[in-house]
Amino acid sequence: MRSPLGMLFFFSFILLLDVYVFQSVKYLSAENSARNKSILYIVYWGLTVYAIFSFLLIFSGSHFLPKALKVYIFSIAVGLLIAKICGSLFFLIDDVRRLIQWITMTLFSPKNQVISGDEVSNITRSAFLSWVGLGFGSGIFGLLLYGFGNKYRYQLVKQKIKFDNLPVAFKGLKIIHISDIHSGSFNDVKAVELGIQKIMEHEADLILFTGDLVNDLASEMDLYKDVFSKLNAPMGVFSVLGNHDYGDYAQWPKDGLTKEQNLENLKNVHQEMGWRLLLNEHVVIERDNESIAILGIENWGAKARFPKYGRLDLAHAGTEKYPFKILMSHDPSHWKAQVRKDYKDIDLMLSGHTHGMQFGVELPGIKWSPIQYLYQEWAGLYEHEGKKLYVNRGFGFLGYPGRVGVLPEITLLELV
Repeated sequence: MRSPLGMLFFFSFILLLDVYVFQSVKYLSAENSARNKSILYIVYWGLTVYAIFSFLLIFSGSHFLPKALKVYIFSIAVGLLIAKICGSLFFLIDDVRRLIQWITMTLFSPKNQVISGDEVSNITRSAFLSWVGLGFGSGIFGLLLYGFGNKYRYQLVKQKIKFDNLPVAFKGLKIIHISDIHSGSFNDVKAVELGIQKIMEHEADLILFTGDLVNDLASEMDLYKDVFSKLNAPMGVFSVLGNHDYGDYAQWPKDGLTKEQNLENLKNVHQEMGWRLLLNEHVVIERDNESIAILGIENWGAKARFPKYGRLDLAHAGTEKYPFKILMSHDPSHWKAQVRKDYKDIDLMLSGHTHGMQFGVELPGIKWSPIQYLYQEWAGLYEHEGKKLYVNRGFGFLGYPGRVGVLPEITLLELV
């Protein structure tokens, strides 16, 4: 995107889109007074100028504004762009209708009848579709603004999961599952502390974290290390790495630090918080002389753009004798691509990664998010031949500093 050609294409697209949407704005405001139209046009093009300067600011890599403020500026600009794209779909439907009507008039009018310019120009826009387009686009933008207030609105999701082969000693085992903290996106320590308090109120036997502690840098945990150190459970706190934890999306070296050293620092953060980071290995949990295995692997994604650092073969080795196994693997695409096919004795896999795209609809009988077109398993519980996958919707947020319809999640799993 930062190449001159890419930038030219992107900003040309924005201007063309704005000119296109503006035609409907002009049409619907035609009967307004000149003063009202002037105010409306100034506001409309003012927002366009804001969006262009916002994108220029972000793409230039400028550091004179606080990171948190830049995220909001960028998110509003993206929201405006998405709103106009959504609205323009309805305008496009209307223009296709007008084109078909014009072609019909041209081709099928009596041969002795001449189609005048006035008759062609009388094929007007549909006020209904124009209003629907503007209303829909405005609604999307309004929802994105509303979502800013939901980013720390942690929801507790209780899920009982039944397994026939669960050892008797572990029936009723309570697990808190969290994922995708993304501490580099946080800007409110007290709000995060409330989320930690909510976790600890439920006195789980075990806490499992399935990756993406940071966005890029281990130093993003400096303000939050003490907060997350408060997490503890009788059977321990275990964690794995997610795709963002490796620093693959940052330019290195950074502040004199190499990518390799950053990763080592992040591993140390887990240790300093009292979390047992599982790196392609397993641990055995015992209770009343019975045992289960918890496997944790590094990131393994089936999608081409995500790395495959995970080695389930290493983590699985030696677990054959345990009757019940829980796998912690950040990316849910791993379940279908490898786990279900090659490791049929893994009973439960816990993942995160998708965030539910931080946007969707979850109502009784309705569960939808755009992320489902990329990930078949994107939120909640899934089952295949008695084996189960749970995908956490994420504790934190990334990119867009908000959530619409898909709230940040703390999962309380009870094995029965």
